[in-house]
Amino acid sequence: MSKKRIVIAGGSGFIGTALAVEFCARGFEVIVLTRAPRLRTDGIRELAWDGEHPGEWIQCLNEAEAVINLAGRNINCPHTPENLRAIASSRVNSVQTLAAVLDHVKTPPRVWVQAGAVGFYGDTRGELCDESAPNGGDALANVCRDWEAAFDVAKVPQTRKVILRIGFVLGREGGAFPVLARLTRLFLGGAVGDGGQYISWIHLGDLVRMFAAVVENEKAAGVFNAVAPAAVTNAEFMHELRGALHRPWSPPVPEFAVRLGARLMGSEPSLALASQRCEPKRFRAAGFQFQFSKLPPALQDLCSKI
Repeated sequence: MSKKRIVIAGGSGFIGTALAVEFCARGFEVIVLTRAPRLRTDGIRELAWDGEHPGEWIQCLNEAEAVINLAGRNINCPHTPENLRAIASSRVNSVQTLAAVLDHVKTPPRVWVQAGAVGFYGDTRGELCDESAPNGGDALANVCRDWEAAFDVAKVPQTRKVILRIGFVLGREGGAFPVLARLTRLFLGGAVGDGGQYISWIHLGDLVRMFAAVVENEKAAGVFNAVAPAAVTNAEFMHELRGALHRPWSPPVPEFAVRLGARLMGSEPSLALASQRCEPKRFRAAGFQFQFSKLPPALQDLCSKI
């Protein structure tokens, strides 16, 4: 009996790498679609794709169990109008390309899991957002709106569709966590701005299990917030991180310094200053069991191995 196949588009990054390893360990055939394919020896196959044009990769979608789309330009850059257009187009184009191809596949995947982001809600400060909360009004929220709209209109009647709005992912191998840990070890892990902005975080291990859960649960469809149950403020997050790294105190970082530092580093200050307080209402209703539902154990797990 042949293995069930998982296709991960844009799967060579931080999250995609973890997903590929997890699904391979679960006994799936895993194919990663990436701009720079490599020859691997771990049982995972990589194929070339650019997110816009058909290629050899189309064949792997036929009779696949699932396609997971993570493709999109990194948002860790200055959010100039030009960069925002590039971020939006990279996401929308990949969705439209997959939709167009799936319409011509004889036996399309049983489920399409599309990555989204809690940035959809905009800067909500302390307001608690479940999946029914409205779209925000800032630039990044508009990008997320267009991203999801492209997915919503994709006509794939034989394929179940799921969106995971992903929060701040905590993992040792990528994302912002390793940078924050290094700064904290150097006694530069103070609260950012007023420290009141909420962080909707998720441990990478739980995020990977969320993807697996929606692939395997035939009833899972629509939007899910992929975050831990307990969002925390920036001040709380940095306090817990300092504790996990045995750094009792660090000076706070005023907002002007955040904006200046982001400019010097080619980043975007709103990524550190915006507030999203989200809850995984639908995952909890579905009975999803979090391995890390609270921040301190999640940070202890990560910091004990770096």
